[in-house]
Amino acid sequence: MNTSVHQLHNFAEKHHLVGLSAPSLQALMEGRAGYSTSKARRFLSFQDRINKELLSHRIILHNRYTDWFKRGEQNLEQIKAFIVQFSVFSNQFLVAQLFKTINADSLESMRASKEILANEIGVVFNPGRGKVKKVSDLEREVDPKLVSTEGTVEGGVFRFQAAHFEWLLQIAHKIGLGFNEVGKRSQGTPATLFFCDELNRLYGSEDYRISQASSYAVENWAAAGFWDELIEGFSKFNRRTGIALPLAFFTWHSRLEAQHARHTQEELEEVYFSREIKENEFISYGNEMLAGVAAFWDGLEDQRKALAAVH
Repeated sequence: MNTSVHQLHNFAEKHHLVGLSAPSLQALMEGRAGYSTSKARRFLSFQDRINKELLSHRIILHNRYTDWFKRGEQNLEQIKAFIVQFSVFSNQFLVAQLFKTINADSLESMRASKEILANEIGVVFNPGRGKVKKVSDLEREVDPKLVSTEGTVEGGVFRFQAAHFEWLLQIAHKIGLGFNEVGKRSQGTPATLFFCDELNRLYGSEDYRISQASSYAVENWAAAGFWDELIEGFSKFNRRTGIALPLAFFTWHSRLEAQHARHTQEELEEVYFSREIKENEFISYGNEMLAGVAAFWDGLEDQRKALAAVH
């Protein structure tokens, strides 16, 4: 059934289902197995709880560190400290994503996790627009300003320079940090390592209920605007100091995360209609994950205050 946006909207209004994603509305209109208007209304009530009890977490609504960072008043030592800790998180995320891939509860989920993992290590998304991109066009495959945020890694091209860590390394080199001074677990503060370990424990959990809730929390945190606040702060720092740090790592992720949040919402609805979700557990595990996220940013906040007088 090819249903228009207008038809989906009318269906949602008629059945009091405004707020449900388009794929779920489509499934309801088609009478797909497991989907019913009564269950859809229960989901919307659950979503209301999520909004109030999970997505209202302070690290989503008010991140003290990025509130400060966006002012662009950082000294060089504060910038260096941030890049080191963020690079540790970025590298350690690969471990959590591998756990998520290994512990997937279906082939579809495993492939979805592999998409993220492969892209992180340097497989460029193939946008699949009917035009095969020339492999020789190296710049378009490794420059984060040009690399696509859409598509699939299947049929994509692997480039070492397209690895997200190498994008961060460009910034590190610009501020005098070498390869062995970033990205290593031994360089993480206790707060950063706690966050990384919580990602392994929760986001990469063998229990899909824990992993699903943690993934939902992580994606909604990532889409809440902190990338844009970092970009704003770096841009002001660049203008003030003339250092011209390359920011494409951050601008690329900002573009990507809005799409991820939408997909994560659709996945949650699909799971709700196809399986049993224990609402209290979901919200509890999601908040555990966000506590790990908050620990990371709180650690950065404490660190930047300690470095405030360093020039």
